[in-house]
Amino acid sequence: MNPAKNGPIAICMVSFRSPEQIIACLETLAATTYPDFEVIICENGGEAAFAALTHAVSHTLPAGQRITCLLAESNLGYAGGVNLCMASRPDAQAWWILNPDTQVEPGTLGALVARLERGDCDAVGGTLYHAGGTVQAYGGRWRPALARAESIGHGASLATAPDVTTIERDMNYLLGASMMIGRHFVEQVGLMREDYFLYAEEVEWCLRGIARGMRLGFAPDALVCHNQGETTGSATSIRERPRLPIFLDERNKILVVRDTRPAMLPIAVLTSLILGILRFARRRAWRQWGYALTGWWAGIRNQRGIPNWLR
Repeated sequence: MNPAKNGPIAICMVSFRSPEQIIACLETLAATTYPDFEVIICENGGEAAFAALTHAVSHTLPAGQRITCLLAESNLGYAGGVNLCMASRPDAQAWWILNPDTQVEPGTLGALVARLERGDCDAVGGTLYHAGGTVQAYGGRWRPALARAESIGHGASLATAPDVTTIERDMNYLLGASMMIGRHFVEQVGLMREDYFLYAEEVEWCLRGIARGMRLGFAPDALVCHNQGETTGSATSIRERPRLPIFLDERNKILVVRDTRPAMLPIAVLTSLILGILRFARRRAWRQWGYALTGWWAGIRNQRGIPNWLR
């Protein structure tokens, strides 16, 4: 695959009433040194939000790259919005899935494309970091027995060069805030599962891909600053976190085990309960522990999609 020769990269973004975030992200994309791309934005927040988005966003970036805004018929969730963007550009040579609460470095897209072009991987992640200069993650490691995801490199200094070989050996999923998906991956694996609605769908997607022979790559110079949790409130202190991110995070981790390693489900159910107690109850975050417990129970019951209380 050679995106530079065969066509543009489709940058896929999902918005939920967040035009300010979208504009800030687009401003950094305007400085990208790899020019062959276009941007597709799915608005999940309804007609009024779509009108606000289209009013705020131009049809093109200063260098001429096209920006297309799509209105979802309802709140499709993260995966549904991503899938709508990808389906609108079936001929793209690769899809860069990018959170709106990110700012990218000028060389990031080129670094992702270069790693994919080497031909020994089918999807690529980069370095996600916080504004303070510490690493959020290079990639992820899924622990099915714990029903937990671990961020590789979390807390490392951005100034320290990562061990690329070790990271590519250890990671088994890419973080959804920034991941480039090649055509071969989509042809062999399909799109993201939409019944997760929000959280952990990228984990299941990558695990499903690995089970079908797909390989994940890491581009250390693909730098993305991620203002994690600004949209959902998951970045607030543990006693102040709202229901949605806690419920879905706990529910969907159980679903990942159910969908990828069902034999591990009895162990994962118990260990995830213990970890939830350690995380919330010991900090006396009783309201948040209630959210986590109901999410855990929903995962056991195999409840999927948008929660009834959110409709």
